[in-house]
Amino acid sequence: MSGEGDPAAWRSCTDMDTLKSCEEMSAWSSVHRAEGRTIGLVPTMGFLHAGHMSLMTLLRPRVDRLVVSIFVNPLQFGPEEDLENYPRDLERDAELCRAAGVDALFTPEMFYPDSFRTTVSVAGLTGRWCGASRPTHFDGVTTVVARLLAVTQCHQASFGEKDYQQLAVIRQMVSDLGMPVEILAGPLVRDEDGVALSSRNAYLDAQTRVRARTLHQALYAMRDAVLGGEGEVEALLALGHQTLDCDQLDYLAVVDAMTLEPLQEVSRPARALVAARYGATRLIDNVAVG
Repeated sequence: MSGEGDPAAWRSCTDMDTLKSCEEMSAWSSVHRAEGRTIGLVPTMGFLHAGHMSLMTLLRPRVDRLVVSIFVNPLQFGPEEDLENYPRDLERDAELCRAAGVDALFTPEMFYPDSFRTTVSVAGLTGRWCGASRPTHFDGVTTVVARLLAVTQCHQASFGEKDYQQLAVIRQMVSDLGMPVEILAGPLVRDEDGVALSSRNAYLDAQTRVRARTLHQALYAMRDAVLGGEGEVEALLALGHQTLDCDQLDYLAVVDAMTLEPLQEVSRPARALVAARYGATRLIDNVAVG
């Protein structure tokens, strides 16, 4: 690795390439790899917030060239979901990326060619939790991520722990397929009121935002109970249900931190997961317990 990963080198550089096709992206990466540079990728669907920026901050010093992709992936949206209304602001996103020292912004106008026929699927980790209510979601995630890793030719890629199940699924895919990419996990980032940062938070009005705080409050109550000696998951879930205020609860669970299988007792590293709906807006959150 060259010395160009030093923060002093990239902070003085304001140039950023904007690449709008897979061919441009692959050519750009091939040039830098041929010159011995390492490439890092932060995949996003845009409408960037501090959570996305934290992933750039995590990855920037570790690589010579940093790429951010912005692509609202239709494969991971169900038929009744918010694909058309998903928040977008490419001009603002580009300015944030430039300020973060991003070397290339990848905004493909056509990511899947007409001849595209492949789906990448990870069994086991995808059947429960978000996969139960969004049965096509994770196939869409793994397919787009696999293609992004291939097109960008990155050495490292960073994903946030807010989408904890997604992170586990991507790690499994990379391991199973022997992809030469290191996956880095970025800690979940919260707003000042404790709500996990999400592009979909833009859908919440003031009253709903107050109710959405009960997601993390329920998880924190469960975590604190474990710290206080409570290990029975049934009791933890009862505590969480008492705290939650939502229109529809998709799931509240305590799972093994590696396998995502539900636990009856917290006796090893575990994660408390929640997904709930506020009107048409679906929010997720999680916290480490045990």
